Amino acid sequence: MSVVGFDVGNDTLVAAAARQRGIDVLLNAESKRESPAAVAFSHNARLIGCHAASASSAHAPFSSVKRLLLGATGRNPDSSLLRDLPRLPFSVSHASGGGAVVHVDHIGRRIALSPTHLLSMLLAYLKQLAEADLGGAPVADCVISVPCYFTQAQRRAYLDAAAVAGLRPLRLMHDLAAAALGYGLYRSDLGGAGGPTCVAFVDVGQCDTQVAVVSFDMSGMKVLSHGFDADLGGRDFDEVLFEHFAEEFRDRYRIDVVRNVKASMRLRAACEKAKKVLSANAEAVVNIECLMEEKDVRGVIRREDFEKLCARLLERVVEPCKRAVEDSGIGLERLHSVELVGSGSRVPAITKVLAGFFRREPSRTLNASECVARGCALQCAMLSPTFRVREYEVQDAIPASIGFNTSDGPVSTLSSDALFRRGLHFPSVKIITLEKNDSFSFDAYYVDANELPPGTSTDIGSFQIGPFQAHTEASKVKVKIRLNLHGLVSVESAVLINDYQRNGSSTDHMEVDSSGDDMGHKSRSERSIQRQELPITEYIYGAMSKHELLEAQEQEQQLAYQDKLVEWTKDRKNALESYVYDTRNKLSERYRSFATDSEREQISVNLQQTEDWLYEEGDDETEAVYSSKLEELKKLVDPIENRCKDDEVRAEAMRDLLKCIVDHRNAAKSLSTPERDAVDNECNKAEQWLREGSQLQESLPKNVDPVLWSCEIKRKEEELDTFCRNITRHKGSPARTDGSRGSDYMPTPDRD
Repeated sequence: MSVVGFDVGNDTLVAAAARQRGIDVLLNAESKRESPAAVAFSHNARLIGCHAASASSAHAPFSSVKRLLLGATGRNPDSSLLRDLPRLPFSVSHASGGGAVVHVDHIGRRIALSPTHLLSMLLAYLKQLAEADLGGAPVADCVISVPCYFTQAQRRAYLDAAAVAGLRPLRLMHDLAAAALGYGLYRSDLGGAGGPTCVAFVDVGQCDTQVAVVSFDMSGMKVLSHGFDADLGGRDFDEVLFEHFAEEFRDRYRIDVVRNVKASMRLRAACEKAKKVLSANAEAVVNIECLMEEKDVRGVIRREDFEKLCARLLERVVEPCKRAVEDSGIGLERLHSVELVGSGSRVPAITKVLAGFFRREPSRTLNASECVARGCALQCAMLSPTFRVREYEVQDAIPASIGFNTSDGPVSTLSSDALFRRGLHFPSVKIITLEKNDSFSFDAYYVDANELPPGTSTDIGSFQIGPFQAHTEASKVKVKIRLNLHGLVSVESAVLINDYQRNGSSTDHMEVDSSGDDMGHKSRSERSIQRQELPITEYIYGAMSKHELLEAQEQEQQLAYQDKLVEWTKDRKNALESYVYDTRNKLSERYRSFATDSEREQISVNLQQTEDWLYEEGDDETEAVYSSKLEELKKLVDPIENRCKDDEVRAEAMRDLLKCIVDHRNAAKSLSTPERDAVDNECNKAEQWLREGSQLQESLPKNVDPVLWSCEIKRKEEELDTFCRNITRHKGSPARTDGSRGSDYMPTPDRD
């Protein structure tokens, strides 16, 4: 069973696998560690990864799937999704039930795809990549990275996408928790006699910024706090350059790049390159030929000017750092080091700002995507029973407080309305005791909207307990709530307890037990207590229903079959094209002596017609049509190919038959006279048959079918050998060399 970890970024995909010798980052078909997180569609093909990134402009790939997912699962479109729409090279519409949806024209029909389905395609691509790299071993168990700020609906969308892709996630792991695991597991200098070592990880990614403070010791790691800005990443710095040059080109060249999708894509790509140049140089030049209206453009930006344009963004980089350090409960002086990861961290101004806040120079020793993927693979190995891994505890923390309420109000603890408070390590279990006499609703929500990305709904879901009817006034309902390894909260069970001996009524109508004890605990008056398991109906806001999940799985199966059909068709087309070229070369060289003039002319005409057809109306045909064309050509060429091949092996077959004759004549010398005469007679017949056939064959030209086929010679050898063996088997088989027989030859032991 393979053990893998996947990092699905906003613009790149990375897969890593655990092997006996360690963790390896897997290579794609182009021998690269990272693949573009993009999906593209043509009229009959689906392209993912590298193939999608190189698709023509007519089939612009769907990218930024994680951003689409944010807009589709509980975020206010006005705050995030609409802001991203102008940057995307494809159209996005709002689904009838809320969220985002994209439409594609594929195999003659219009298909609506949700971000969850697009995500499942990326995961399926990573699954296929892993299976190909691992020698075809099936891949199912995995750990997938997610941003720490993902809500319940977004985490469930990842699990739904994994199910559609045929994967079984053992854990959804926060990005920086995975990076910290890959960083700390193999280091022996973290923790020790002086106590735990605290390290801050700052990930300025392509579309977001995440910060985590992690405590390491020899036995494991513990995430103390998370901080984030879900709308600040490297692309925002690219956008600053884009807006700068768009305005400059509008004034200088009188062109409006913003209104042209293709021109905007080219300018954004050039700005991203310019940002990378500025990371090591004082200035960068943007040169684009024929950007639009057949105008070549050129612009120059200096690093100090770029940093001034980014001043507001640089201020925002510090905010999640402040929050993470504050929530961790430790001071800056307790931090051992600061690890800077992510593509956006290449901007020198970011490093400078972070150095000022943390009062030390950050280290940039980690490739974010690879480190996250490695950490996920390590976690998967720890959770899988098939691998033995060093004992190392991984404790992550939830970034936002979660509460529950009923019609009576919030289910509160002594300190707050949060049942699972921010910073709590998970998995975790809470047991709630409520005095209820009939069905009730149990609603989950995020306690503080400020702990979520702006515009995110605080609603999580609703859990309907019942129906049931209590038999006594003293009845209670014990509800077991679990926050699992995925960071998902659920009502695991609900038990109605009818206490027939209880007298009086309690003033406390609600109890919270954080110990996580088994709900089967019984009081001393056990015989007077009846327990009844209650049904639970779950509804999570923004999550896919079972029906929608089945529809997505069915649609994915159809698309996967179409992908295979396209590959099969491509293979048959390539086979036909190769056959045309190979046959043309053989016709002028190898087949020259074995084909008549009329045959060569007929084949040449058919080859030329097939080649012309391939590059014209046959450029996009079905597998059956290509196979039919190939068979038609083979019917013409096969007779010539058979003559040529038979001529090459006939001489060897004749030598084998003659050697068989000699071997049996020599072996017959030790036999009795009747037996020897029988063997000699049969050998003489075979020799005479071969002599007459070879003489007749030599009199014929090579461009006609042979009268003496090599297969007939081999059959004559087998008949002779069988006849002679039947006669000489009581004396043993003749002494012959191994090379004179086929692989199916079995020597007969002596029988006295």
